[in-house]
Amino acid sequence: MWNETSIELAESKLTSDSVGTQPKPAVIECVEPHSIGDELGFEPGDQLIKINGVKPRDLIDYNFLIVEEELTIELMDKEGKLHKISFEKDLDDSLGLSFTESLFDGLKQCNNHCPFCFIDQQPPGKRNSLYLKDDDYRLSFLYGSYLTLTNLTSSDWRRIEKQRLSPLFVSVHATDPTLRVELLKNPRAGQLLEQLKWFCERDLQIHAQVVVCPGINDGEVLDQTLQDLASHSKGQWPVVLSVAVVPVGLTRFRPPEDGLKPVDLNCAKQVINQVEQLQTQFLQDLDSRFVWLSDEWYLLAKQPLPTRQAYEDLPQQENGVGSIQAFLETLDIATKNLPVKIDQPRKCSWVVGKLVKEALTPACNRLNKVEGLTLLLHGIRSTYWGQEEVVTGLLTGADLIKELKERELGDHLLIPSIMLKQNQDVFLDDMTLGEVSQRLSISVKVVHGADDIVAAAIGDSRKNSLSSAQF
Repeated sequence: MWNETSIELAESKLTSDSVGTQPKPAVIECVEPHSIGDELGFEPGDQLIKINGVKPRDLIDYNFLIVEEELTIELMDKEGKLHKISFEKDLDDSLGLSFTESLFDGLKQCNNHCPFCFIDQQPPGKRNSLYLKDDDYRLSFLYGSYLTLTNLTSSDWRRIEKQRLSPLFVSVHATDPTLRVELLKNPRAGQLLEQLKWFCERDLQIHAQVVVCPGINDGEVLDQTLQDLASHSKGQWPVVLSVAVVPVGLTRFRPPEDGLKPVDLNCAKQVINQVEQLQTQFLQDLDSRFVWLSDEWYLLAKQPLPTRQAYEDLPQQENGVGSIQAFLETLDIATKNLPVKIDQPRKCSWVVGKLVKEALTPACNRLNKVEGLTLLLHGIRSTYWGQEEVVTGLLTGADLIKELKERELGDHLLIPSIMLKQNQDVFLDDMTLGEVSQRLSISVKVVHGADDIVAAAIGDSRKNSLSSAQF
């Protein structure tokens, strides 16, 4: 993909689509040892300004531009001195650089006013980044974040086509134009079906998401939405690759009289029954279940999760669809060769959201068969958000302190990294890891994935992070 488009991109110099905010220099965060960038003397803090005379707007442009064999890079070092470096490399060779940001010309923010938006359901006074509503097609392409397509300009659509930015991840919620406008509070939201046709005509693809709001887009509306999306999933080059159905999340900070109702046990059972019937139909018609429910539906309904195989190739794992089963699968691998006993007795705690505790209890019991190890699994609620049943990623520092202060914790507390801001020891409520450790008077260990949890529990240095899902 990179090769075909890089020629066209270099010829156009990106100028036809370069409107709006001008790109800032890309700040280098890390240089891979023994890479081309390392050999050329690039260092963290250096600012990459141009590649072959072009200012990259984002990581996508950067990756397109560096595939060429002959490169001229303009760079400013940490002392403010400008450098112009020309060199040759093999086609497609990486420079070994990573950057502090993925977008060099700023984030495209959401222009919708969805009443169920989680960003708007937060208390005021926290760090600014918590209130940024991402609706950027580039982050969707790079990292699988969801966008609504409502804020795309004509140049954005041209770029998606030109650079083949596919698949994108699209929040649909409803295919009925009138209802989608009502849900997103945006008149442009009613263009979805035309936009799906646009993707079809260009052999571009999407993954879709539906956030179910009881009494609004469930029932017959949900059925019609999923049938409409499935109609775009036929043929050799389907437009819609998969659909995730997730329950609306409501916090105690949401605006009053928003007309929204939380998902309860009966609603969860009804949606499960409805979607599983459609899965049977789609499996016959499309040779795939096509639509999947996020794990929360089964946990809220007090029903067993589907088998790992039912999620096929896990197309929506990062959206919480099949993530528990995928995690348990890797945990099975991580616990295959457990020691019979450990030399020094250890007692530690693993904290997770209350909603997922029952699903993780068998794995905890397996670890507790190791002689000398006591692993306490604490599933806690979130008083911060006002949610009794909560997933792990929404737990805050205040929740940990309130819920764990009277519990037996042992000598170490294992905290899944999904609770923290990426690459920082900060929770969603701005409390730091150090504050939690101090307030609970316990050593805290951040764990990443199944193998890391096992290693931290038994006091081993193994750290292979066999799973990207953390609980």
